[in-house]
Amino acid sequence: MESSDFVHLHVHTEYSLLDSTITVEGLVQKAKEFAMPAVAITDHGNIDGAEDFIQLCWGSGIKPIVGCEMYIVDSLDNLPLAKTFHLVLLCENAIGYENLSRMVRYAQTEGFHYLPRIDKKILRVSAEGLIALSGCVKGEIPYLCMVNKYNEALAAAMDYADMFPGRFYLELNGNGLAEQQIANQGLVRIAEELDLPMVATNDCHYLNREDVFEHEKLLCKQTGKSITDPTHMRFSSDEFSFMSPDEMTVVFANSPQAVSNTLKIADRCEIIR
Repeated sequence: MESSDFVHLHVHTEYSLLDSTITVEGLVQKAKEFAMPAVAITDHGNIDGAEDFIQLCWGSGIKPIVGCEMYIVDSLDNLPLAKTFHLVLLCENAIGYENLSRMVRYAQTEGFHYLPRIDKKILRVSAEGLIALSGCVKGEIPYLCMVNKYNEALAAAMDYADMFPGRFYLELNGNGLAEQQIANQGLVRIAEELDLPMVATNDCHYLNREDVFEHEKLLCKQTGKSITDPTHMRFSSDEFSFMSPDEMTVVFANSPQAVSNTLKIADRCEIIR
């Protein structure tokens, strides 16, 4: 079977506790079904699933890309009041894996305040060997675009590009959220102004669109609410699935380079053993 021309680089699994219905086994099987040459795992604040993920990928002939969606603040010195953003980090090589592992450990100990966090000082000195994606609408740059603070978003993009020279990508999400569409427009503008590459993702939280209700029940467990409670937490879109390469190509028909860049990133990432 010919390899697909897209790979998922922003995927949550069961290790994103009570936030994803995707099992590591199911993820690898689906990637194999779609003939993806590689796939990433990017759970919230941890890489606990990495070992099983790597082994299963090897057994299926798929390149495993180990990553994490980190919680980032400007400074840990004022942690209770600090605004927290998301940032996706992917291991480009063994050095990156060591740096990511070290940051995750620090976040879960020294930087823990309700969530495992690191600050930009730690990020900057630990950036070697890592590829950074700007994240979902809870990422700093997409968020600033969404709230119409373009100049601040531009400055933040320059800062991240400086931290990750040649290894920073503006992440376009295809999840169907209205706020994400606003953010995507700003991200495209920044990419053109700063000549930064874009990459297409879908921030996957369940494998198939029909799994959306199971994911909603999982969110109820996370927040301690009943599914019958009209105020219970839910995503305002049913498009956070592990879409096929064909679906992603259609979603990003106006940004084909963002799709092809998924393969370029996958090619850059060495297999972590």
